[in-house]
Amino acid sequence: MGLLINTVFLIAGLSIFNVESLPSNKNGNKQNEDWLVGTFPENFQWGLCTSAYQIEGGWNEDGKGENIWDYFVHKNPSPIANNETGDIACDSYHKYAEDVQLLKNMNADYYRFSISWTRILPLGTLDVINQDGIDYYNRLIDLLIENGIAPMITLYHFDLPQALQNLNGGWPNEDMIEHFGNFARLVFGAFGDRVKTWITINEPWVICINGYGNGGMAPGVNDEAEAPYKCVHTMIKSHARVYRIYESEFKPHQNGRVSIVADSGWYEPADPENESDVQAAERALQFKHGWVAGPLYNGKYPDIMRELIDSKSVHEGRNVSRLPSFDPAWSLYVKGTLDFLSLNHYTTELVTSSTGGSPGWDGDQNTSKSQDPEWPDSATPGLKSVPWGFRKVLNWIKNTYGNPEVVITGNGSSDNGTLVLEDQGRIDFFNGYINNLLQAVNLDGCNVTAYTAWSLMDNFEWGQAYTQRFGTHWVNFTDPERPRIPKLSTAVLTQIFTDNGFPDSSKPGSKIN
Repeated sequence: MGLLINTVFLIAGLSIFNVESLPSNKNGNKQNEDWLVGTFPENFQWGLCTSAYQIEGGWNEDGKGENIWDYFVHKNPSPIANNETGDIACDSYHKYAEDVQLLKNMNADYYRFSISWTRILPLGTLDVINQDGIDYYNRLIDLLIENGIAPMITLYHFDLPQALQNLNGGWPNEDMIEHFGNFARLVFGAFGDRVKTWITINEPWVICINGYGNGGMAPGVNDEAEAPYKCVHTMIKSHARVYRIYESEFKPHQNGRVSIVADSGWYEPADPENESDVQAAERALQFKHGWVAGPLYNGKYPDIMRELIDSKSVHEGRNVSRLPSFDPAWSLYVKGTLDFLSLNHYTTELVTSSTGGSPGWDGDQNTSKSQDPEWPDSATPGLKSVPWGFRKVLNWIKNTYGNPEVVITGNGSSDNGTLVLEDQGRIDFFNGYINNLLQAVNLDGCNVTAYTAWSLMDNFEWGQAYTQRFGTHWVNFTDPERPRIPKLSTAVLTQIFTDNGFPDSSKPGSKIN
């Protein structure tokens, strides 16, 4: 086990495929799932992930301030199923040592977790610094390292300080650039001597569409036409500011790496022989993954986003496009601010062309999306198991961005809130997705160096409380002790991690009674 390393794997003698050469979705959108026997490159890394609000609890303990999720879940009436909150969650604030042991038992190389901004800066600014919060993360980081597990830290995972939301309206306001930079600088200084892999922001699309677009997540703002575009724009600039701070002030002596998570499903043409569907699928990919990653590689938003949103804005009688632009200075500033590409991926959708809809991200791209009803379900609506889509999106990234190093920072499946220890659906999901990842690496030459399973344990799932559970360990949220019980998928992932893939023809899980 060890730290994530910056290695480009050169795979000699392998055929490199374009996405078009991968299995198609003919015959009712079903694709053959070939099983590849083999292992990943020698230095491939394996980990699990969580986020602060979803597992820590201790929401108002030891000087922690209120964040937007604390405020959101305490509304009356509650917007959350069954009036649940993350006030205690998995109680990892007190039980972190037990969680480290779970990781060690699974033979994980690293642990991706997030810092609670308000546990360190209760008001979101440097006016008040909470040493108790810094001490908590120091204890967690030190214990991980003592057990041979590298910490991978996410600076922001959905939990903005409520004080900043009140002050300036949150992420659509570019004042956030400096606030986020100040927070990051403090965190780099406190932990960067031991932490070598940093994620600035987790899933800007999820935050901006659901938090500031449809209002389904904290802070619950409804402004689908404009706010998500402003939100992502600020997040890209904020990420770049943090990257440049680390690059100039910390990297010379800390030698770490920085990225941002750009999540994306795979968008498959409903009819791959229909050019209109093919173009629609490409639009969907550019509007989803390209929205965040495009500026970091090219200094601008994807051309198709610019073309469609500018045109629609004029048609709506606007003098300024709803999609902001980077001026020349910012274009240079944001371009190249990735040491590796971070990808969260969960499912696939089928895409056809449409005439669009109301102003906003979904209507602007002129697409219509669906899923095959025969694809296996999970407890999360729309999260169907489609392993071949994983291989395809990795090939698309390789071809679109010049085969950058990719770290899979989140991938997993959910079950419902009941006690489900024989989680065969999750086992099938992990087997299928990780084997397609193996095919992408060993057959297609995709430069993927690490895989992170979401998540270590059942947790507070955004908007659905504890009704959807992604964890490999079941947590009893009615027991004050919050016991963690391993599901069968824990053993399967442990086997895959230990074997570094699939060295024989037996699928992990088939040997477990």
